[in-house]
Amino acid sequence: MYNAESISKVLKGELLQQTGNPEIEHILLDSRKLSFPETSLFIPLVSSRRNAHQYIQELYDKGVSNFIVSEPLPQGKFPKANIILVKDTMHALHTLVAYHRQQFHIPVIGITGSNGKTIVKEWLYQLLEKDYNIVRSPKSYNSQIGVPLSVWQMKPEHQLAIFEAGISQPGEMEHLEKIIRPTIGIFTNIGEAHNEGFLNIRQKINEKLVLFSKSELLIYCKDYLALNECVLNFHNLVGKKESHEGGLQLFSWSRKTEADLRIVSVNKSENRSHIEALYQHEQLHISIPFVDEGSVENAIHCWALMIHLGMSQEVIQQRMDQLGNIAMRLELKQGINNCSIINDSYNSDLGSLTIALEFLQQQQQHPTRTVILSDILQSGKSDASLYEEVASLLQQKGINKVIGIGKNICREKKSFQQIPGLKSSFFLTTEEFIQQFNQQDFQHETILLKGARVFEFERIGKLLEQKVHQTILEINLSAVAHNVKQYQSRLKPSTKLMAMVKAFSYGSGSFEIANLLQFHGVDYLAVAYADEGVELRRTGITMPIMVMNPEPASFDAILQWNLEPEIYSLHLLKQFEEEVQLAGKNGFPVHIKLDTGMHRLGFEKKDIPELGRLLNDNIYLRVSSVFSHLAASENPAMDDFTKQQGRLFFEMSHELQKALGYAVIRHISNSAAIERHPDLQLDMVRLGIGMYGIDSATSIQEQLRPVSTLKTTVAQVKHLAAGDTVGYGAKWVAKGPSVTATVRIGYADGYPRRLSNGKGKMLVRGQLAPVAGIVAMDMLMLDVTHIPDVTEGDEVIVFGSELPVQQVAAWAETIPYEILTGISQRVKRVYFEE
Repeated sequence: MYNAESISKVLKGELLQQTGNPEIEHILLDSRKLSFPETSLFIPLVSSRRNAHQYIQELYDKGVSNFIVSEPLPQGKFPKANIILVKDTMHALHTLVAYHRQQFHIPVIGITGSNGKTIVKEWLYQLLEKDYNIVRSPKSYNSQIGVPLSVWQMKPEHQLAIFEAGISQPGEMEHLEKIIRPTIGIFTNIGEAHNEGFLNIRQKINEKLVLFSKSELLIYCKDYLALNECVLNFHNLVGKKESHEGGLQLFSWSRKTEADLRIVSVNKSENRSHIEALYQHEQLHISIPFVDEGSVENAIHCWALMIHLGMSQEVIQQRMDQLGNIAMRLELKQGINNCSIINDSYNSDLGSLTIALEFLQQQQQHPTRTVILSDILQSGKSDASLYEEVASLLQQKGINKVIGIGKNICREKKSFQQIPGLKSSFFLTTEEFIQQFNQQDFQHETILLKGARVFEFERIGKLLEQKVHQTILEINLSAVAHNVKQYQSRLKPSTKLMAMVKAFSYGSGSFEIANLLQFHGVDYLAVAYADEGVELRRTGITMPIMVMNPEPASFDAILQWNLEPEIYSLHLLKQFEEEVQLAGKNGFPVHIKLDTGMHRLGFEKKDIPELGRLLNDNIYLRVSSVFSHLAASENPAMDDFTKQQGRLFFEMSHELQKALGYAVIRHISNSAAIERHPDLQLDMVRLGIGMYGIDSATSIQEQLRPVSTLKTTVAQVKHLAAGDTVGYGAKWVAKGPSVTATVRIGYADGYPRRLSNGKGKMLVRGQLAPVAGIVAMDMLMLDVTHIPDVTEGDEVIVFGSELPVQQVAAWAETIPYEILTGISQRVKRVYFEE
């Protein structure tokens, strides 16, 4: 148990104010994720762009009374708060959780590596949950912030802990080692991820090995030669330290050379891999329901640990045989009756439930939020206290309706029935729910499916999800957030960010993207037309929205929905002013567009005097921003022109601002200019295509993550003889025995017809297959002669991380903007958060 007084002693901080000693159970780092105010400790972290001390007042008003701060607070402003002053809040977070870790003397497994950390962690949980009460990292919580939040979950009832750790630069693992302090280590593999932060791969390996400085055992694969050499050197250094009573022991496995666990063979059938090995001269084997190499590697790491723990081969074989898929993402799909479905139906525990509820809370598009929840297994708490906590969590997150499925949650249904305004119903089994399912019970709701694997909630998902065309566009919301942060990190702390969500967010969606941007604190949104802004307002977007192409017919909607128009001519200015006057409004925000050389829309230099006169002391309109548009900021050959635009903008905006008599936001930078022309960042920048993972200047492309994956499936496979023709006009002729795959996408879906006859290619079973014949409206054919075993139903990647949209655009002799915005609305969007 912790309180402000005991925590201040742990941190050696100054207890500035103490008004009581409430028990502290939860660490809160993000004001948006508050669930339990009375038992939360808020630690405001400080970065170059954001100082979280600004949220203390908001949280205090919501009932939080415990704070660790690195800045003195106004005396008497928070009379009911306990306040601890430290030098650095991030250091305080790490110190507190490292102290918490020291209170436990149970096996702690620490996992690092380039890939597979989360899968190995979740599979170990599946494999060991019957033998231990396990605490583990939620999802992929492996960073300088995620690791402390994971380790803080440790409670006296836990018997085993499994935590993952990731780093992106030298020095980070030293902090994580003190927090996790693993007794057993697993180094999954080494690859290219996050290479940019290190001098070379050996430095990266050695930095990751720091996690195991005080461990008793390290499991790793000898087949990564650089990893093996670094591990042996590390063992020679660390294994001799006095802190190890028995030294660091190594447990190696290999498919190529002698090792503790020598893999003799891996045989793959249609859906299974059969793995044989030698351990201490004994022949062992397991079978797993996966055939990809990553899963084989991950399973062998788990196998090695189970052998070390002394588990019988019979138990290992039985449990390996039943390994299940790990849900690495929260999916948001369109559902029946205008519902949205969040599918997280592979596990159910308090940590992942909290994460899923936070994602649900972000969604503003429907008035009702519903949770379908199974029994929570392996919590370590009594059912009564567990479901009281879950019910309280649902209340804090604003859930309107809960459907409980399972014997335990049914037994504790009174915990939910006591929550004011929470509608609840309960079913003993998934089958019972399905038998009583009525589509009309779900209307205009956002529904979270959260169930342990044994409850088979995927069956419920099929009932709730709208049936879709097999061609889908997957949108990675985590990648959008990552890309936004990449650009934010390049901005001056005072520079605001406007996100461009026009043209259906460059084909990626409407409210789904805007919800995410609002949650992450973007300052402004920009749409092309008023109806786009109205849709965002209808779905709960409250942040400022600029309309870039306002039409007089849309003025009513702009005023009604509090949208902010771009004004680019004197005629438009006078028209809008009259409309504002008739509506009886004052000081309505507008954005003034200046033409600095693009010659598309905007006021020219000669217009500024009259513009300034019309806006000076104007009671109906108030200028929010003055901006212009760069024509070629991504092109080094046009830098002189870009600088000329910048100079003209400075002159014109200065003259206008002087006439206005008050300060306004100035912005001219687009995505490419943020990196290439930092002197033009000014008060705000406009982030467009870069947010979706495409750097038109290519200067930071490696730091961005692709957002969209367009995929379809094979409808039919055809075996052709030499001379057979394919498609309209018989333009493609088989030169010999050939195989084609007809796939479910055509120009009506947005795949350009000019990619016909081999110009375009798609990925089938990991290999490029050229388009055979003419792209039709709904279908096209691929030449898959060189790809073995292509069958009906196989997935086909049109573009994504392995086949960038930039490449598809180059084949089509166009730009990625056109490809992305051309994906038709009949192609269903599936959104997910990792």
